[in-house]
Amino acid sequence: MYRLIEKLHLDRYLSSRLILLLDLVISGAASLCSLILLRLGYRSGTAFDRTLLLWTVGSVIASLLFFHALHTYRSIIRHSTLREIAKFVTATMGKEVLLGIAAYTGLFGDMAQEPIVILLLLDFLLTLSALILMRVAMVVTYDLAKSKLAYRQRCKRILVYGTGDKSVAQITRLQNSPHYLVVGFLTYGARLKNHTIADCPVYYFEDQENIAYLQERLDIDSILFTTEGEAQAEQERLIKYAAENGVKILIAPPIDEVIDGKLMRQSIREIKIEDLLGRPEIKISMEEIVANFRGKTVMVTGAAGSIGSELCRQLATFGIKQLVLFDNSETPMHNIRLELEERYPELNFAPVIGDVRIPTRLDFVFRKYRPQVVFHAAAYKHVPLMEENPCEAVLANVAGSRNVADKCLEYDVEKMVMISTDKAVNPTNIMGCTKRLAEIYVQSLGLAIEQGKQKGKTKFVTTRFGNVLGSNGSVIPRFREQIAKGGPVTVTHPEITRFFMTIPEACRLVMEAATMSTGNQIFVFDMGASVKIAHLAKRMIKLAGFTPDKEIKIEYTGLRPGEKLYEEVLSNTENTLPTSHDRIRIAKVREYDYDDASKAADELETLSRAVNNPDMVRLMKRTVPEFKSKNSKFEEYDKELEQTGGKK
Repeated sequence: MYRLIEKLHLDRYLSSRLILLLDLVISGAASLCSLILLRLGYRSGTAFDRTLLLWTVGSVIASLLFFHALHTYRSIIRHSTLREIAKFVTATMGKEVLLGIAAYTGLFGDMAQEPIVILLLLDFLLTLSALILMRVAMVVTYDLAKSKLAYRQRCKRILVYGTGDKSVAQITRLQNSPHYLVVGFLTYGARLKNHTIADCPVYYFEDQENIAYLQERLDIDSILFTTEGEAQAEQERLIKYAAENGVKILIAPPIDEVIDGKLMRQSIREIKIEDLLGRPEIKISMEEIVANFRGKTVMVTGAAGSIGSELCRQLATFGIKQLVLFDNSETPMHNIRLELEERYPELNFAPVIGDVRIPTRLDFVFRKYRPQVVFHAAAYKHVPLMEENPCEAVLANVAGSRNVADKCLEYDVEKMVMISTDKAVNPTNIMGCTKRLAEIYVQSLGLAIEQGKQKGKTKFVTTRFGNVLGSNGSVIPRFREQIAKGGPVTVTHPEITRFFMTIPEACRLVMEAATMSTGNQIFVFDMGASVKIAHLAKRMIKLAGFTPDKEIKIEYTGLRPGEKLYEEVLSNTENTLPTSHDRIRIAKVREYDYDDASKAADELETLSRAVNNPDMVRLMKRTVPEFKSKNSKFEEYDKELEQTGGKK
């Protein structure tokens, strides 16, 4: 029914020629009926004769003359008003006058036995009534079809995947929804064929043709998954079939997003690539983590960023004494402040605008709030941008991290947790090297404290992980924007791969590391299998309902400066040590003497503030010998170091 209504194109107007034809048919039929009814009433015979034919033809010709003269057929029926009835009255009266003249002059044959005046009056009433009723019927039909179409567009017809408890529960939650109409359940295989659950039929699929058939037969808009795990399991089968047939994939919210047993419209959403790339999340002891932070003052640098803001959201539920947010980005800080105020009204938190590159501003925050735990997430992270602005990368990532670590030591912070990256492993770009230099300084400071060379009690912990799904400026939001604009989707290289993890997953790793660490370790996470970015782009295009390389093009732009084709594996047995958690390991890295690390940090900061990029990058390569530039103008310094044996 909906497909038929949709094909009618209700936004278009009917042709005036078609309206004229309908009016003429109605007028002729009314005249024919008038003469037949009159004969029945006067018992003058009802057999079809020459007079009936001529009378009907004459009616059509007379109607055509007056309908055309008064343009009755040009008005838009859906917008008709009472004023237009006057036109029909005039046109119909004109028709009757012509018919009357023709009848009295004998053009219709012998009509002596017919009461002409009564015939013309009856014809007038029937014709006028039929013309008006036709228009009323068309307006009513249009309104009904329009409302049906609006309801159909507003209320999506869906199949719920699976027949488990969560799937059945969706029926109850959606039964009164004005936005979703559950048509039935959908399972793989015909095991439950012809069964019903909760008064809803169970349909099945085995191939793409089955999905196409169900879409056509049941007029399905979407398939609803109740869990991300089910969606991930079906991404190469049902989700692929649905994408090929233009059926959208939806995912239901967690139970805590259900309000009073009802689902809000915005709660159910279209599935995103992040839902399909995720893996079974790591199991950690949240009770132990919460106990580790409860009642403490916690500070997060880079609090308005992707990782920092998620850390704040998780910490807000831990019963901490106070949360200090530190960031130099005004608008993102304003946004996270509004979010925390709305979602956690009981939380005691302090948003502070400041820059980790300014020691005096950091000193003020540490002196005023006296944090006991510090999460250091402030950093510059975009590889090509930092390759073009290396002095700023050093100031933010090296000098900034050093400033935070020094203040943690000065104000007796219990633990500092630094957020690092997989790009610090055998770095090929400025950003990765600056993060490795930050690791070196923080770890060497912690070792110096352990060895009694430095006074203090702070434990320093570092966490490394790969790309996070949906972070600011990352590949997935960029692809999403490019698809929304109609493409092309730009990929640097057809073979480039990356490791991905969700932001909440990354932050739980950070929390776990902060809890289990005894100090000075660099924790890495089992990132699972890497993802080919070209494959990711194609999947996103299909999920958006388009055909890759046809409706949305994929363009390969070449590797950017400092970019690796493949990221380093973080957690193999050769470069890591095990922990009590099978998904978390400790990186085996070369240890640096604190005096050497401090001296290198001093020199690097001096060179960066002087914007002496050549000498600064040379020093970075001497300090981190495994730093070998790729696809970068700084490759020439690697050749220099090879020729001089790593000396100036």
